This record gives sequence, C-alpha cells and structure tokens, in this order.
Amino acid sequence: MSSYDVAVIGSGPGGYVAAIRCAQLGLKTAIIEKYSTLGGTCLNVGCIPSKALLDSSHHFEDAVKHFEEHGIDIPGEVKVNLKKMMERKASVVDQTTKGIEFLMNKNKIDTYQGVGSFKDKTHIHIAATEGDDQEIEAKNIIIATGSKPASLPFIEIDKERIITSTEALKLKEIPKYMIVIGGGVIGLELGQVYKRLGSEVTVVEYLDRIIPTMDAAQSKELTKVMKKQGVKFNVSHKVNAVERNGDEVVVKATDKKDQEVEFKGDYVLVSVGRKAYTEGVNLEAAGIKTDDRGRVNVNEHLQTEVENIYAIGDVVRGAMLAHKAEEEGVFVAETIAGQKPHIDYNLIPGVVYTWPEVASVGKTEEELKEAGVEFKSGQFPMRALGRSRASGDTDGFVKILADKKTDEVLGVHMVGARAADLIAEAVTAMEFRASAEDIARMSHSHPTYAEAVKEAALAATGDRALHV
Repeated sequence: MSSYDVAVIGSGPGGYVAAIRCAQLGLKTAIIEKYSTLGGTCLNVGCIPSKALLDSSHHFEDAVKHFEEHGIDIPGEVKVNLKKMMERKASVVDQTTKGIEFLMNKNKIDTYQGVGSFKDKTHIHIAATEGDDQEIEAKNIIIATGSKPASLPFIEIDKERIITSTEALKLKEIPKYMIVIGGGVIGLELGQVYKRLGSEVTVVEYLDRIIPTMDAAQSKELTKVMKKQGVKFNVSHKVNAVERNGDEVVVKATDKKDQEVEFKGDYVLVSVGRKAYTEGVNLEAAGIKTDDRGRVNVNEHLQTEVENIYAIGDVVRGAMLAHKAEEEGVFVAETIAGQKPHIDYNLIPGVVYTWPEVASVGKTEEELKEAGVEFKSGQFPMRALGRSRASGDTDGFVKILADKKTDEVLGVHMVGARAADLIAEAVTAMEFRASAEDIARMSHSHPTYAEAVKEAALAATGDRALHV
C-alpha cells in the first residue's frame, strides 16, 4: 500500500492547486479523480468550455452586427457552424486538462483514476474505472469533490430537451426558443451564447431581479443591456411545472400577481444553482458530517471534525467560485505544512462573463445599508471613455463605495468591457486598504477602460470626476 503525507480527492481548481502547493512544500502527495480527465467541473463542463463558447458566439455576433460599421464587408451570409464551434471548445478543454496532467507530473504528484472513498480517517479505497481497485494511506486528506447542477424537485432533467449547463455546452443544434430557469451567472452566460447564435431566449427568475447577490445597480444595468440584445426577462415568477411533449417543452409559472403563465420552447435550461457533491465518498466511515445543504462542515481552518481531514471549494460553505476553491487549496496546503495563511473572503471577486461583463468585490450598497454603515458612492459611465467609444463598448459603469469617514474603499462594482480583468485593480487596492483618494491619485493609462476606475474614485472623493 502506498503512503502519502497528503491525498486529495477531486482534481478541480481547488483540488489540483492544493496538490501542487502541497508538493511545492515538500509533502508527498496523491490526487484521486473519478473521471478520465483532470480539472473537475470548471475545466471540463464549466468555466473553460463556457468561456470558449462565449468568445466564439461573440465573434459571430460582431461579424453579423458590427463589422460593417468598422468598414469590414463580408460577402455573402455569415453562418454558424455549430459543429466546428463545439469542436474548438472541446480542443480548448483538451489542451487545458492536459496542462493539469503536465503540472501533476512536473510536481511529482501521483494520480489515481477512480472513485475515492473513505475506509477510515487515514485510508482511501479507490474503485478503479479500469484495472484493479487500490487502497492508499494518507496522514492528511483534502476533500475537493466540488458540486453538480441543482434542480427543482418537480423537474425531471432528461438531458435532451430539459437540460442543465452540462448538456447546454454540447448541443448539436441551435435552439429555436430556449427558456432559462434562473437569472444567475450560468443561466445568463449560456442564454447569451444561444441568443447570439439565433435562439429566442426567455429568462424566468423567482426573485425580483437577475444576479440577485450582486449590487442592484449591476442587476439593473445588465437587464437593460440584455433586453436591448433581445433577451426577454420574467422576474418574480415562480416555476411550478416543466412538461415535455415531444420536441416542445412547457414551463408553467405563477407571476407576481399570482396569475398562471406559460412559456413554450424547444429547450429548457435549468439553471437554479449548484449543490455540493459528495456521493460515493463514504464520509460516514471517516466520521464526517454534512449540513442540511449537503456541504461538509469545516472550521475556520477548513478542517472537518476529524482533525487530519480538510474540505475546500464548492463542497463547503461560501461562494461556488473556482478562484475561491484555489485560495482554499493553497490555504489548506500551507496549514498542513505548519504555516499560518489567511483568506479574506470579502475580497474574493465575483464575475459574470456576459458581454458586457459584470464584476464585483467587497460590500454591495444594499449590504452596507443593512449593516448601518455610512458610505459615499462614486459612479462613472463607460460611455464617457474615449476607449469605450473607440471600441463601441459603451454600456456599463464603475461604482465605488467608500467609508464616509475614513474614505476606505468598501466595495467596487462594475459592468463593462473587460470588467472581469479590471476588478483585479479593485481587489489589489482593497487588499492594501486603499482609500478612494488613493485610487483617484494613481495614473491610469489613456485611453483604457481602467480610466473608469480612477474616475469613479474621483467621483467618490467629492464629485471630482473629470470627464462627466
């Protein structure tokens, strides 16, 4: 039987990063993955393939709608080759997962393929997909088994017409009319992909606005922009039933006036969040408990009630984000090695990769009001930037919330081109507890989208924005 300092169950962003950091710290490490490729949901059926399709569909939309205004004439009709688009997506995924294999080999991490389950708190049984089962021993074990798409109890996911994000990433045809149940990140991103490719898209959301965990101003702006793009929104709608009749799917819901409404389409994308996944891990054998949402209970050190077993990523509390899982993977590795790392969960950014992109870090305006924190707000529209006008990406804004007395930046919320990258400036500033004036006094390259961050900071320091 092979023995290790650390064994990681699950090879998603949290798991493989944890394994790499453990190996860097001189710990003999193993990683166990039940699927044939490494990378977990994010690399195989999540972040990476969805961004590949978002980029491909964006290029198509630009060719159809915007090339002409740039003086680019394309003879004949521009058409979608969905098969080729999906092949490119698969190629991107393949390159990325092979990159993880390379990193495992480079860091001398032993990889096991099969379902890893606890025999006790230091032994893991590996039910091999091919070949003989194995058993390994580890002084420390990290559970990084991630999550899977959630559904509603009355919906039967048939993976053909009633689908989750996994199936939406490999459709063989473009839906004529796609109904998206859920106005969160995944539903909006995939809804926009298929809207660009020619589908009619309707979003049905239970709450009174889309992206409800983000700042209300972002929700309002993204709703406005996506409506302009042709997406229909039905908020404050409670879905009661989803029925399939041949190639037609009917969604029955109750609106805010308590009236029954129906939506008909050829595909329904169920996008109501994700849930922790620990099936087959046999947590009970190690004495590990889960909460009422199936998440593994951990303390502030991400340690379960069994002191040598840790859990990270989507399988524990907190936002289900790949980069959050990565930070937790490094945190646990360094904890096992005797270091004293820390994570500031308030400074883990959230992003929606629609176009325009949406990104946030820190507290929203609603959270500050609820907490009774006095703050000031500065907002700057993207349309006022020369760079935005030059590229034609004029939708959106940057909003900075700062403490009314100290001027410390408490939250940054943006909608606009490259917001997913721009938010890193805000994270850096807030990590060093910058004031709005600190950002306002920094030189920003001209012309760039980043100038909107400086202008919003100027606005927050006393209505000093220069270009509005």
